[in-house]
Amino acid sequence: MKPFRLAVLTLTLLPLVALAAPPEGDAAASEERRTRMMRVVGLAEELGLDESQALKMADTMRQFDERRRPLMVQVRESARVLRQAARGDTSAQSQVDQAVQRVFEARTQLTALDRDMYQALAKDLPPQKRAQLAIFMARHEAKMAKLMRKADREGRREERQKRMQERILRMQERLKQRGAEGQ
Repeated sequence: MKPFRLAVLTLTLLPLVALAAPPEGDAAASEERRTRMMRVVGLAEELGLDESQALKMADTMRQFDERRRPLMVQVRESARVLRQAARGDTSAQSQVDQAVQRVFEARTQLTALDRDMYQALAKDLPPQKRAQLAIFMARHEAKMAKLMRKADREGRREERQKRMQERILRMQERLKQRGAEGQ
């Protein structure tokens, strides 16, 4: 796709993505809109789509993303429970089997959604473009998984820092108590 057409497509999709996104104003919703727009622009460039084809694919992907969102929330929530249980939280330990089952069920549904989205996007494409679409979707999924792992690591780092600060405060309190007892 020529740079000018890519710029026009990006400008055309910006309002569509903004309107299609949830009305939330937080960073996660903004990041989701940006990711969706970049995915559509990348797909349009990869497949050499014109603006109307790209808009049609954007709408199709948005519908699947809306179905995907609650499943991703379920996976994240279950992962949070599992992390708590692994750290020794007794209330979370009783929920381990249920959390693992929810993760497997959600991943199965996400895989089915990916297959359905591919079929919906590929139905009017010639074989070469279907192959390009499959490769693009696999690459995009790998990039998203990498970003999720990075976000998870950053979240865990923040949790560790918070726990460390709590430990420091407790130690300071104990030192103050010992100092007050010694006087």
